[in-house]
Amino acid sequence: MQFHLKEKIRSDVTRNRHHIKDLGPGLITGGAGDDPAGIVTYTIVGATTGFSQLWLLLLATPMMIAIQNLVARIAIVTGKSLPEITKAYYSKKITVVMIMTLAIANLLTIGADLNAIASILHMILGYKTVHFLILITAIIGYLITFGKYERVKHILIGLTVLLVVYVIAAILAKPSIILLIKSTFVPKIDMSSVWIIAALGMLGTTISPYLLFWQAAEEKEEKKSVVQVDEVGFDTIVGMAYSNLLAYAMIVTGAVMLYGTDSSINDVSTLAEALRPAAGDYAFALFAGGIIIAGFLAIPVLAGSTAYAVADTFGWREGMDDKVSDAKGFYIVFLGALVIGDIIDIVPNITVVEALYYSQVLDGVLIPILIGYALVIGNNKEIMGEYVATRFQNIFSFVAMIVTLALTAVMVWQWIN
Repeated sequence: MQFHLKEKIRSDVTRNRHHIKDLGPGLITGGAGDDPAGIVTYTIVGATTGFSQLWLLLLATPMMIAIQNLVARIAIVTGKSLPEITKAYYSKKITVVMIMTLAIANLLTIGADLNAIASILHMILGYKTVHFLILITAIIGYLITFGKYERVKHILIGLTVLLVVYVIAAILAKPSIILLIKSTFVPKIDMSSVWIIAALGMLGTTISPYLLFWQAAEEKEEKKSVVQVDEVGFDTIVGMAYSNLLAYAMIVTGAVMLYGTDSSINDVSTLAEALRPAAGDYAFALFAGGIIIAGFLAIPVLAGSTAYAVADTFGWREGMDDKVSDAKGFYIVFLGALVIGDIIDIVPNITVVEALYYSQVLDGVLIPILIGYALVIGNNKEIMGEYVATRFQNIFSFVAMIVTLALTAVMVWQWIN
């Protein structure tokens, strides 16, 4: 009996090590979801609504897991990306429109994220923001262009883990544990415009189109076998749960430090200045360091998801394992996205707040369409064979589609009025 017990322990250890080795696209995707623009959004949610939306973030977690698992499943089973499948089975024109919408939204978000890192570095070191924009673009461009995919992946995973600084910041804020538990598990809806706008921003940031394209592209890039289609769920669950844990911590920090202070927050700089007197130098340092880490993680994902989507739509060779000379179009779009992001920041008539607003509107329009396509593809036996979507993926992806569709309707109504 003791021999069998030892064998079981060895088997469990081996299986757990195997799961840990599988961590990659899902974990990176989850970390990239908390980009600098997202950090500002989550912190503002806490600053304006306190703990009242923590239950909504909890509800969003299974929705994120379901839809990301579904697109990963499609990529692994078919060996194709979403643009390739929608172009082949449905409509090339609709595919092109979707990808162009994604690209514009991503470019605006890249501009906002680049500005966030440059603003933090400007606050710390004092040099002009434009100098940091050039430096950041050069570093990311070099890593992607000349670094091997595995090296880039390890860098991204390392940066993802470092985002735990936001959990530390939330602990330093010393929130009321009883109030946290109540706010997390007891739903509370406030029909005020402030609460609704914050909810729209929070859910729009949590469920983003570029994350769908990135994870699908990375699963395809790693060329997993269909026998691994169920195992990829572990990676996605860890990534999405980790992403929302970070978001949870950001909301908590914003609520403890800024709720009820009437602080005016328009961008990363004003947010950082508002946090400094309330949080102290240690928490401020954690916040600033987290912005830099999050930016270097999210910007390559934003640019990469754009490059993958455009390349797959037009049939270009793509992949970070390919040399620049072998995948010119892919790398031109990737590096071009970074340069355009810089231009957005330099143009005086475009503010970071405007870039974030319009990118969110475009994402809000696009995400329910993408989820709808993913559900149709995932349940098409001609495409998926025996690996059609699971009940969990169908139920929570459908809920995500309905919720995001409702958010889109509210955003359009607010825009018209």
